[in-house]
Amino acid sequence: MDTYCSDCKRNTEVVFDHAAGDTVCSECGLVLESRSIDETSEWRTFADESGDHDPNRVGGPVNPLLGDAGLSTVISKGPNGSNGDGSLARLQNRGGDPDRAIVIAFKAIATMADRLSLVSTIRDRASEIYKRLEDQKCTRGRNLDPLVAACIYIACRQEGKPRTVKEICSIANGASKKEIGRAKEFIVKQLKVEMGESMEMGTIHAGDYLRRFCSNLGMNHEEIKVVQETVQKSEEFDIRRSPISIAAAIIYMITQLTDMRKPLRDISIATTVAEGTIKNAYKDLYPHASKIIPEWYVKDKDLKNLCSPKA
Repeated sequence: MDTYCSDCKRNTEVVFDHAAGDTVCSECGLVLESRSIDETSEWRTFADESGDHDPNRVGGPVNPLLGDAGLSTVISKGPNGSNGDGSLARLQNRGGDPDRAIVIAFKAIATMADRLSLVSTIRDRASEIYKRLEDQKCTRGRNLDPLVAACIYIACRQEGKPRTVKEICSIANGASKKEIGRAKEFIVKQLKVEMGESMEMGTIHAGDYLRRFCSNLGMNHEEIKVVQETVQKSEEFDIRRSPISIAAAIIYMITQLTDMRKPLRDISIATTVAEGTIKNAYKDLYPHASKIIPEWYVKDKDLKNLCSPKA
C-alpha cells in the first residue's frame, strides 16, 4: 500500500507494525501514523473455559446508579466446571449481592423499553426514578412489573415523548391498566415526599401522539402535516376530551377527505382508542371542521364528504 511521506515528498510503500499500531515508511523509516486502531476481526478468546469461544475482552458498561458502578468481581469457574477457589466462591454466595434487586429491575426496564423502541434517555430516566424509590426502601413487597411500567410511563412524559397507558400495558408482562395507574400514583406520592413538592411530569398535548399514530396508519407527508395543523387549531376551542381522543378523532376526520379512507376500526387499533370514544370526540369537533382544517388543504376538498355524527 502506498501513502504520501512528508520526508520523502512522494508516495512510498508503507509497513504496518501491528504490535505497536504504527504505520512506517519503508524507505526513510518515518512513523506516518501511530497507535492506529485495528478494526479487523478478533480471533483470540479470553474465556476461562476451553469450550467458550466468546471473544469479548471487556464486561458490561459502567452504571452510576449501582453501588459498585456495575464493576463487581465474580469468582470464575475452573476448567472442569468447579470453582477455582471453593472458599472464595462460598464467601461470595453467602454475602449476596446488595444490588441484585435493582439490577433485575433495570433489566426489566431495558426489556420493556426495547419492546416500545424507546430511546436510551427514556430508559435511563426510568432507571433513575426506580433507583430513587429503591433508596427510600419502599419497593419491597410490591409487584415489580407494574412498578417498572409506571416508571417508564412517567419517564416518557418527562422526556416529552408520552406513551398511552394501553401501549405501556401491552409490554408490561400482564400488568393491568389499574395496577399501572396505582403504581404511578404511588411513585408520584413517594417522590413528592422526597422532594417536598409535586413531581413534574409534563403536560400531554394531542400533537405528542400524532406522528406515531399517522405512521402506524401509513399516512403520507401531506396528510401528516394537515393533521398536525388541524390539532393546533383545535386547541383554540373548548373541546373537553383527552388529548389522545382528540388526536384520534382528527385523524379520522382528515382520512375522510383523502382518496384512501381509513376504517374507524383501523384508526382505533392504531391509536389504541375505543371506537365509541373516537366517535364522541369527532362529534364535538365536527361543528368546528371548517375552522380547524387548514384552508390550503380544504380548498380542493369538499367538507360535505365528512360524515355527519349521529346524535
